[in-house]
Amino acid sequence: MLKNLGVTRYRFSLSWSRILPMGFINKINQAGVDYYLITALKGNGIEPYVTLYHWDLPQPLQNLGGWPNPLLVDYFADYTKLAFTLFGDDVKNWMTFNEPKHNCQMGYGYGYLAPAYMSNGVGSYLCAHTVLKTHAKAYHIYDEEFRATQNGRVTMVIDTNWFEPANDSKQDKEAAERKLQFDVSFRWYANPIYNGNYPQVMIDRIADRSLKEDFLKSRLPESTLEEIDYIKGTYDFFAVNHYTTNLVEWSEDYDIGNSSTDADIGDI
Repeated sequence: MLKNLGVTRYRFSLSWSRILPMGFINKINQAGVDYYLITALKGNGIEPYVTLYHWDLPQPLQNLGGWPNPLLVDYFADYTKLAFTLFGDDVKNWMTFNEPKHNCQMGYGYGYLAPAYMSNGVGSYLCAHTVLKTHAKAYHIYDEEFRATQNGRVTMVIDTNWFEPANDSKQDKEAAERKLQFDVSFRWYANPIYNGNYPQVMIDRIADRSLKEDFLKSRLPESTLEEIDYIKGTYDFFAVNHYTTNLVEWSEDYDIGNSSTDADIGDI
């Protein structure tokens, strides 16, 4: 059907849970591997664009705490190596994560999506920190072990909206710019990859509110210089899903004690 429609590129996601049901490399589901008709796509002149992770974490890994747990960096690396080995001769465009905002902010912050944890302003930041390190490791694995023979590309797909001030006031303009810098879907993830480290306004505001809330350190994990260098530049092309534009209105700072990304950003 795709060929008859004249489709020349097809983007889809692999399922970690289908290929490695337990999450670990020791039990590979061959039926799950055979499910993907990548060779058939190539044979019909259709180029596959493959995402490694689209929000379906194997339950045994969620039982360990899920994405806030940094152990997932290495578990995902094992899965990544397997995927590159199995499919890399035919796949030349890889995406490590699709829209990690939904995975972290919606899954471990607001609790709207699986695993429905409500840890806004803490778990969401821990999740994102792990995801960024996981993406970087996957990129370096490809760069060091597979690129020379497979000649593919790797990136992360980040989603975003655009933000404009609701009114012409100085406060609304500043709030809109802060939203762009601090947006849970874009620069939170893009800045470490494309520029190095989180946006400075994000670092400063979370640290300030965290100390006022009597935390001993910022709720946003601090990136070491080694981590910043390791994550920066881990892209071969820019991939973004853009949806809509939002109007941003300045709001007085949320009461101290309300630990959330909304309070950290300070807008409505």
